[in-house]
Amino acid sequence: MSTATNVEATAVSTIEWLSSPATTIVVPVYQRQYRWDIGGCEKLLTDIRSVADEDDAHRHFIGSILSAEDDAHAEADLILIDGQQRITTLMLLIAALHHTVRETEPALAAELERVLVRPGDSGRTKLRPHEAWAGLFESVVLDRRAPGQQESRFDDNYAFFRSQVHADEAPRIWRGLQKLEHVAITLGAAASAQQIFESLNSTGEPLRDHELIHNYVLMGLSHSEQQQVEDEFWLPIERRTGQAIGAFWRHYLIMTTGREVAVAGEHGVYSAFRHEFPRPDLETLRAQASVWREYAEIYGVLLDPATEPDPEIRRQLAYVNTFGRATYPLVMSAYRDHRHSLITKYELIRTLERIQSLLLRRAVVGVPTDRLIARLCRARAEGPDELLKAFARITPSDERIRVALKFADLPHALYVLGRLEGLADPEGYDVEYVVPPAPHNNWSGDGVRLWSEYTEDEQNSHRALASTLGNLTLIEESLAERVFGDSFPSKREAYRRSRIPGTSALAELDAWGTAAISQRTAALTDAFLSIWRRPAVTEIDDDGLTPILDAVRRRGWPAGWEREFEYVEYRGERWDVPDVKYLFNRVFRRGWTDTREALEAFNARNGGPIYAEKAWNGAWDQLDEGHFLYMGWDSKYMMSAVQGLLEESGLAAEVFVKYSYIGNVM
Repeated sequence: MSTATNVEATAVSTIEWLSSPATTIVVPVYQRQYRWDIGGCEKLLTDIRSVADEDDAHRHFIGSILSAEDDAHAEADLILIDGQQRITTLMLLIAALHHTVRETEPALAAELERVLVRPGDSGRTKLRPHEAWAGLFESVVLDRRAPGQQESRFDDNYAFFRSQVHADEAPRIWRGLQKLEHVAITLGAAASAQQIFESLNSTGEPLRDHELIHNYVLMGLSHSEQQQVEDEFWLPIERRTGQAIGAFWRHYLIMTTGREVAVAGEHGVYSAFRHEFPRPDLETLRAQASVWREYAEIYGVLLDPATEPDPEIRRQLAYVNTFGRATYPLVMSAYRDHRHSLITKYELIRTLERIQSLLLRRAVVGVPTDRLIARLCRARAEGPDELLKAFARITPSDERIRVALKFADLPHALYVLGRLEGLADPEGYDVEYVVPPAPHNNWSGDGVRLWSEYTEDEQNSHRALASTLGNLTLIEESLAERVFGDSFPSKREAYRRSRIPGTSALAELDAWGTAAISQRTAALTDAFLSIWRRPAVTEIDDDGLTPILDAVRRRGWPAGWEREFEYVEYRGERWDVPDVKYLFNRVFRRGWTDTREALEAFNARNGGPIYAEKAWNGAWDQLDEGHFLYMGWDSKYMMSAVQGLLEESGLAAEVFVKYSYIGNVM
């Protein structure tokens, strides 16, 4: 067997590898910037704590680190090709640990310093990032930040580690760090660094969220236990959800957490699953998996309502599917309660009707329907009265619906017209435009005046109302072809033959125009409002307010735009705060005065963001003589902290954000 001559791969202890005097590393100029956020740092720290608590034989594998020898490079012995993000984050954690213990545990501090600092040069770090941001990195790791110096992602993540790693936990963190292992791949001069990098990172399809969940659930079990869980639980889940298995897990997590689960970014669903379900023992896993399997069965019914035996529930589930699958978290919850006799069939159908009313009314008035279902799941968990209030708050009023139906295009026209006419299933029918959207010159509404003889204003008025409720009706497919584009008098015979009462009634009219459309709209609107009702509980008509628990940090802003929020509604007060940073400061300052006990509990559990001293360089705000609020977090962390504190204080339901115009479109 031949031996590789230009690639050397060795399994090594990560800390020993970094501590070696021979290990000095530079990041090449073509590498991307450092991108890990606090969420990634939190996962790394969790893994380190977990492995620290295992027996001495247990290790944690962090992947492969690819580097190349380069005798011509004056800065380092190794050029880091793959692994920059992990190594940089480890260095920031070790720096935070070093700065925490350097005054109290000199022996440990010396070991940590060997990982961080180049031998013989205490002013240089073992890792040298890209020249553009090397100075920022070294100023953080070597604790020589200057006042007013530019802040960076290095500062954010270092501050997170400083806030989480305390002196009394230092031995545990150091023990976990020493159990990290990786495969060190070193390339010789004749090896192609680019080709190997692409082989490591681009070959094959990346694992999807549900595949990661599958691996996570089975990892650590014996082969026989894995096979048992696979056959008894996972395969039935796959069979019932099919190609929608990824959506199933997302919807299940929204239902159980009452929080939106991001699909953008790196494995948001998998991260949420790991957070919600720390790896259990086999007995606990079986209990949880039986619940997952039951919800997968329910999800299969929602995907195919024809499998539901009760005809009334089956019809309502089909109606809900008109609006897509976004409502499934709420529907699954209600359906399972009905299955277990916790709610009646009437209560289930009433919930399904309210879902339809909510989504249809919002579509009619043109307000968005995203980020609604998680808040309804939270409300449902609090009881039927809270769910009713939540529906009422975000369902547009009858007055807004009346105005919109007069002038706006009718959404989901086949569904709406079918229910107005009492059809259980509108299959076999088409939506008929009495006035065509684009009439030909010989079209006529009364058989006397041709379209070409209408004034420009008359033509514009007819076109504007062509897709509104009053100008639409249902007609059998067999009759639709005969009337397509015809003048109204020519259509009346076909209308008369229709089995749809509303359509056959049109045959009794002599003419059709804007006045007839308006009159018919008014009559149908009354029927619309009686079918798709709004709960008569509160006068609040939510117009784009987002509950704080559903708020998200928007991506980067266009040049010249600085407002993320138009305003924030805090327990009836209207706050003029432009972005997350201002909101973070104001919420924590208010918590300091109004809900101190809850704030201190939140702060203790999360290791911040309030501290007894300015323990590291960065942006701080002083609350009193002995307490300081750190303001240097990244915006995603700040939003999570705001949500967490308000939830801890029991105030989250009373806080809403109104995004600015640019905030909504970003």
